Amino acid sequence: MAMMVEVEEDGARNDEKRPVVEVSDETAHQISTDPWYQVGFVLTTGINSSYVLGYSGSIMVPLGWIGGVVGLLLAAAISLNANVLIARLHNVGGKRQIRYRDLAGHIYGRKMYCLTWALQYVNLFMINTGYIILAGQALKAIYVLYRDDGALKLPYCIAIAGVVCALFAFGIPHLSALRIWLGFSTFFSFVYIVIAFALSLRDGLNSQKRDYSIPASHWDRIFSTIGAIANLVFAYNTGMLPEIQATIKEPAIKNMEKALWFQFTVGGLPLYAVTFMGYWAYGSSTSSYLLNSVHGPVWVKTVANIASFLQTVIALHIFASPMYEYLDTKYGKGGSPFALKNILFRIIVRGGYLTINTLVSALLPFLGDFMSLTGALSTFPLTFVLANHMYLMANMKKLSVPRKAWHWLNVLGFSFLAVIAAISAVRLVTVDSKTYHLFADI
Repeated sequence: MAMMVEVEEDGARNDEKRPVVEVSDETAHQISTDPWYQVGFVLTTGINSSYVLGYSGSIMVPLGWIGGVVGLLLAAAISLNANVLIARLHNVGGKRQIRYRDLAGHIYGRKMYCLTWALQYVNLFMINTGYIILAGQALKAIYVLYRDDGALKLPYCIAIAGVVCALFAFGIPHLSALRIWLGFSTFFSFVYIVIAFALSLRDGLNSQKRDYSIPASHWDRIFSTIGAIANLVFAYNTGMLPEIQATIKEPAIKNMEKALWFQFTVGGLPLYAVTFMGYWAYGSSTSSYLLNSVHGPVWVKTVANIASFLQTVIALHIFASPMYEYLDTKYGKGGSPFALKNILFRIIVRGGYLTINTLVSALLPFLGDFMSLTGALSTFPLTFVLANHMYLMANMKKLSVPRKAWHWLNVLGFSFLAVIAAISAVRLVTVDSKTYHLFADI
């Protein structure tokens, strides 16, 4: 499904010939201000966030070498195609569709607007929940390096991480304001990926034997494989492409395609490097947080975990921005984003949102399960099912019969995958909830 990126020119794509400056609705945040390479770094920040430290355990261990490698490359090609389809719908109806729900509402109507917003909210909420779990894991890993007495438990670390994420959210009013922070994010990603890669390489060279067998019984293996497939699509997709595209300069579609090609080529290399190296070094015993598996100088591991924590804080802000934009636009006070009234507004509203996120993170700190659940409940429907069907609806009269059949195949195939992945993810959460108590220290 979705193996080829379509390159034909069509009416939804020709923004370089017909500049479109009108937007689908008012917004309190900036639009049309960022060059394509800044948006490319936003996308790359997402796929090379601290989540990459979990892919060796959550993707490679259940799938093995062949399934994992082929799966990651195939998921990249499929995801690139789906995201290009969404990007080419940005100007449908003669307006810049700056929100995913606006695009769905224009094509389908009010009910689909509401359903898409609900799916996207669930998607971003669970992604941010995972980020807070990751940040908490990084803090606990630092503590354990120096004092392994069990006094500082994971829920406490998650609470600290939530406070830091909130403080950052108070000071950064919108997505375009990240600018220099994207540079810091790239640096932090480089630090923990290089350290994880180097220490894994050293451990692998010093290891006499590694076990690459796929663990678990027959049924457990089936469900873990389905969960890993959901993790594959989770790894590459944001579920908020129109919101990110809204920040890009005109021509919006041409520039967005440049950013996407950057994300899926150069931007994906660090992900592959650390994922494959981690699995090569530790095999089926790879931890769900790779820095817990590596061996090396304490100070080096400390630096890696600090970098992971700080990058997570920045990455969370990207995925929380659609909710922030909605709240700022609907309830904000207007004027300068750094006026006292707006700062107080962000403290109350964003602080409340992140408090709920943090509570859920501490309550159910099962990172791999959240990745699978996010991929099943929202990434499959938003990025693959809706992308292909919206493209069909918007270009029904222009597409040939084979192309229509191709898109329908994608709609039906990914709908089926979404259903079975959701069943598998709910089962994983249920099993882990029985294995560990609430607010577990894992």
